[in-house]
Amino acid sequence: MGPSSSEDFPDDAVEVGRIGGAWGVKGWIRVLPHADDPQALFTSKRWYLRPPEGPAAPPKGGWPLLLRVSQARDHGDTVVAAIHDIGDRDAAEALRGARVFVSRASFPTAGEDEFYWVDLIGLSVRNRQGDDLGKVAGLLDTGVHSVLRVAPEPTAGVPVAAPERLIPFVKAYIDRVDLPGRCIHVDWGLDY
Repeated sequence: MGPSSSEDFPDDAVEVGRIGGAWGVKGWIRVLPHADDPQALFTSKRWYLRPPEGPAAPPKGGWPLLLRVSQARDHGDTVVAAIHDIGDRDAAEALRGARVFVSRASFPTAGEDEFYWVDLIGLSVRNRQGDDLGKVAGLLDTGVHSVLRVAPEPTAGVPVAAPERLIPFVKAYIDRVDLPGRCIHVDWGLDY
């Protein structure tokens, strides 16, 4: 297996999973996706790799930058994939732990009133009164719905003592998401 380096790591790369090891004996890999609906892994035929976080022995020849996917399919809570130039179990197993990225541009188009988490991170959050509540620092998945983690922003170098706000990402509280304006408008008071 030779590392592929014919393409640079994309500027819009998003981490979508990590390699859990080999699947079968013919060089297929098993990917543990970060999302419940890992469509980005199916729509992109180019998966970019980064080494696992922490100390990890690189595979012989180093970590490949790019995996060219020939097939990918659901397999329970994982995705299994055949990769060009990986033809045996040992080569597939050597990639265990690697972080898998795809270009954001290759994500399928979200439906109306649907958003990818990666697009919400960093957006400003403003309530109906015009108060800035902070920026989206992350999202939590409760199983029922997602929850925005909104971190207050420091002003004039003064550290923030206020805790994060947790705002359910449901129509009852979210008035609208303005992606071009980089803002989420919410029905949420300062004292909630």
